[in-house]
Amino acid sequence: MSAETLTAIAVALAAGWASGLNTYAAILVLGLAQRLGFVTLPHDLQVLESPWVIAVAAVLFALNFLADKIPYIDSINDVLQTFVRIPAGVLLAYGAAGGLSPEVSVIAGLLGGTLAAGTHIAKTGSRALINSSPEPFTNIVASLGEDVTVLGGLALAIAHPITFLCLLALFVILLIWLLPKLVRLALVPFRRLVRGGPGA
Repeated sequence: MSAETLTAIAVALAAGWASGLNTYAAILVLGLAQRLGFVTLPHDLQVLESPWVIAVAAVLFALNFLADKIPYIDSINDVLQTFVRIPAGVLLAYGAAGGLSPEVSVIAGLLGGTLAAGTHIAKTGSRALINSSPEPFTNIVASLGEDVTVLGGLALAIAHPITFLCLLALFVILLIWLLPKLVRLALVPFRRLVRGGPGA
């Protein structure tokens, strides 16, 4: 397997994985990386370097950045983002593998959507646990950590694809083990709302 193919696969899977944490950050990082010449994205994703796409992604990232710091608002935002993060994970992964064979692109899209769903559930579940604490600082720290993780993960996939793929494999194993617990945690805020609000 050539270095270019390995990088394309790593970036495709990283795009899906990162989308589950923060789609707008993923699009922003990929678009800026393409525009600054750090990576050459396949034709289908080169639109991400458009100033308009970067500007809109930056505005949506800023709005999401603020909503993500407020307890309970972040959980509502996570539910709404379900309809953005997972489809975006499919499309970004499919597009990132666009320079490879059609079969690989489809498989990358499927894996990207699955990774996006996994990271989305992990984020939603962990935020539900954090929201059990009355102070807002843990939300801020968690949100900043997620943004840094998206940036670091995509940068690692571009610069050191093998290292990223090894770490991604470890993440998937850990996620499979944690998934039942995370799903239960993700439902906690909504059970509280049904029972009468955050203080119930």
